[in-house]
Amino acid sequence: MIVGYTTGVYDMFHVGHLRILERARRKCDELLVGVTTDELSLQVKGKSPIVPFEERREIIAALGCVNRVIPQTSMDKMLAWQEWGFDRVFVGDDWKGSPEWLAYEQQFDAVGVDVVYFPYTKVTSSTVLRESLEAIHGAI
Repeated sequence: MIVGYTTGVYDMFHVGHLRILERARRKCDELLVGVTTDELSLQVKGKSPIVPFEERREIIAALGCVNRVIPQTSMDKMLAWQEWGFDRVFVGDDWKGSPEWLAYEQQFDAVGVDVVYFPYTKVTSSTVLRESLEAIHGAI
């Protein structure tokens, strides 16, 4: 059985999120999804998600393509692997070639985990949605 893993904030859930999760599920037998906690999002991005963690977790858990939702409390994917023991990790191709993911590719290769990149949805993203809301309603 192949266990897959992916993560995201999944703020303002949109079709790009859905596509990545559906594609990931087709490439594994069980899909674990790490939903970034509000605290980690604030720490890493300097802003809190618009939709609170528990609501984002509930949205992701309701999807038929997701087998289990876990809180993402650290950005360290190797720590996640040590805890959850997945065989494949899925990530958007906007990270491909970045120093962070080149290092992860080497680390995961050493433990037999495949890194699978999926096309990033450029037209619809949480950043674009947030910018549109800010333009209409002011800073959020």
